[in-house]
Amino acid sequence: MADRYEVEWRKLRADELRERARRDAMVILPVGSIEQHGPHLPVEVDSMLGETVALRAAAKLAAREPVLVLPMLWTGLSEHHMSFGGTITLELPTFTAVIEDICRSVVRHGFRRIVLLNGHGGNDNALRVCADTVGPKLGVPIIEMTYWYAAAEPIAALLEKQKSLRHACEAETSMMMALRPELVAEDRIPLVAQANRTPELADIVGGGVYRWRSLGAMSSAGVIGHPEAANRAKGERLIEAIAEALAAKLGNAELWALPWQSERVEP
Repeated sequence: MADRYEVEWRKLRADELRERARRDAMVILPVGSIEQHGPHLPVEVDSMLGETVALRAAAKLAAREPVLVLPMLWTGLSEHHMSFGGTITLELPTFTAVIEDICRSVVRHGFRRIVLLNGHGGNDNALRVCADTVGPKLGVPIIEMTYWYAAAEPIAALLEKQKSLRHACEAETSMMMALRPELVAEDRIPLVAQANRTPELADIVGGGVYRWRSLGAMSSAGVIGHPEAANRAKGERLIEAIAEALAAKLGNAELWALPWQSERVEP
């Protein structure tokens, strides 16, 4: 097919998409946010990075199997960023309803494999619930992946001052430097070091405890991590490593072959 390497849903005709459904194409929905990212980064970071790693991973998968990437769902659950301004957030029922309706549309067109690829921490819990509830309702398996958890090992191996990807941090700043350097206000990065910080919950009581906190209550700069350690080369390596990890996991045939429903068991 002339379009076999085109992975973006929005760039294909309806007849081409019908053919992809007949070929059992995997459909990836990247989900992000529009929210503050400290004094040095634009509000579109999570959406831009989430869409980028989705497209890069899909390009790697496309050599082996049909795959499509839907347009980025650019807003999510970001109440914890609202105090800084610039943030667009949804209520939980709105968010989950939008996810369900998108998945329902995809399934009605004959697609049977859906991936909710998350690019914003505030969406993670809700997207897992969507996978738990929408999948059985529509009769298809739905995979939920937050990209920095799915690619935790290669991300950690590339970072110098952090153990994992955080917020407007070494990792996110590096990737934005690689993708859109003109949007990174490097002269404002030193402002982060002057900000007030409070301890994280795990540092006080250990793991396994959750309590909602606004980002402003944690950092007056709206940053968690070390953007001063960011650079463009590191960002390019991070994007490539993340895409490789996502493609390897989503392209594992056993992920999709595992039974996801049991037959009814009579007592």
